[in-house]
Amino acid sequence: MSQRKVLEKIVMVTTAWTNLRSGKSFSGRNLEQFKAKVQASHDARAVMANLDAQYEAAYARIAAADRASMDEIHVIVHGVRADSDEGEDGELYSAMGYVRRSKRSSGLTRRREGEASKAKTVE
Repeated sequence: MSQRKVLEKIVMVTTAWTNLRSGKSFSGRNLEQFKAKVQASHDARAVMANLDAQYEAAYARIAAADRASMDEIHVIVHGVRADSDEGEDGELYSAMGYVRRSKRSSGLTRRREGEASKAKTVE
């Protein structure tokens, strides 16, 4: 049975017993003894809820720290690009994961004859 269904069942049995037969014992247990036995399920779920909240808070802290880190990286990379000794064509710029200016393609593309006729038929 799934954890959600188990919790639903615990709540349903507890509510029904409390509302309809709170003074009656079953299998040698009264309502308070039953609640004490199932309290471990509630406690474990409370721990999980707390851990989930901690996880969400940590995730938010990571996201904020990563944004600040990326801002700092942009500042440094722009500094490297502007430096007269390094620049956009330097070894450091390339080592930082960027494409050197001399290695970039011009952006100009020329289609071959076969590709040009294919493009015309597609349009």
